[in-house]
Amino acid sequence: MKRAGSKSPWILLVLMLAGIVLGGFIGTLTQDSSALSWLNYGQSFGLDSPIVLNLGIMIITFGLSIKITIASILGLILAAIIYRFI
Repeated sequence: MKRAGSKSPWILLVLMLAGIVLGGFIGTLTQDSSALSWLNYGQSFGLDSPIVLNLGIMIITFGLSIKITIASILGLILAAIIYRFI
C-alpha cells in the first residue's frame, strides 16, 4: 500500500517528456523571432546516417538523433517544478 503523498516515478517521466517536447516546439516556433531566437539555440547529437540491418526477408533501420535546445531545458525545469507541487 502506498503512503499518502507518495508520487509515482511514471508521472515524473511523463512530465519530463512533455516538458522536453513542448519546450522544443516553443523553440521551433520562436526561431524566426529576433527577440526570442535564442530559445532555439542548442546542440544535436546522434547517428548521422541510419544503420541498416538486412536480414534477407526483413530490413531493419536503426537511427537516433537528439536535439537539446534552451527551450527544451526550460521545459524540463518547468516540468520538475510542476512535479514538486503535484
